[in-house]
Amino acid sequence: MTTVQDRSQVALPSLAAVYRTRASVELKEFFRQRESVVFTLAFPVILLVVFGAVLDYDIGGGVTFTQYFMAGIIAAGILGASLQNMAISIATERSDGTLKGLYGTPMPKSAYFVGKVVQVLAVTVLIVAILLAVGVLVYGIDLPTGSDWVTFVWVTALGSAACTLLGIAVSSLAKNGRSASAMVTPIALVLQFISGVFFQFSQVPTWMQTIASFFPLKWMAQGLRSVFLPDFLAAQEPAGTWELGRVAIVLGVWCVAGLLLCVATFRWQDRGSD
Repeated sequence: MTTVQDRSQVALPSLAAVYRTRASVELKEFFRQRESVVFTLAFPVILLVVFGAVLDYDIGGGVTFTQYFMAGIIAAGILGASLQNMAISIATERSDGTLKGLYGTPMPKSAYFVGKVVQVLAVTVLIVAILLAVGVLVYGIDLPTGSDWVTFVWVTALGSAACTLLGIAVSSLAKNGRSASAMVTPIALVLQFISGVFFQFSQVPTWMQTIASFFPLKWMAQGLRSVFLPDFLAAQEPAGTWELGRVAIVLGVWCVAGLLLCVATFRWQDRGSD
């Protein structure tokens, strides 16, 4: 017969073990949802294949639009894996009672967010790898070289962090997963059109460029263009340069703002259940 003293001596799992378990659960749940996997992973690849085939023209200096498009579609893929994915999945888990159930368990609340971050990181790496592979094998995209890889990594990391935090914050604005999808997806598509994803940013009307500059997608795409395009094309940017310092500042500010919004708005259950 187990005594109270015996039960009190049972070793609790370490925080690192709890984090690993939660991250494993999040990854398994994501890859078991076919709709999420197809939309998050396949959609950017489909766009790359379609736009690459239709808009395969020279934008100047022997640079193809597909080479230009590579930066934008990777930025859009990061947006989908982070902001859209987080907003929809967390809103769904809140409306179906999953979050309320987790809140009542001994699991540290931080483990839930660590699991989500690991999921976003894994999916982002997978999306980027698939897009780069398709770009190189199908369209002969020139990959970054030398120190450009460093820029590629920090722009991707900062952009993903900013969009993940925003996705967590936005999830609290939706009543459920369906309303989150209906709310976030149109906004994401509009941002993609005005942020230099589907067109050259220099061809976007000035007033749209101004609106896009308030959001992280524009800066992600600009930072990634600096590693995929030759330096002479920086003259087509609004400031005439890649502005990598400003890219880092803006994405960093969005990370801080997103974190503050998460702290201020995140809820473990629907408003009607509070």
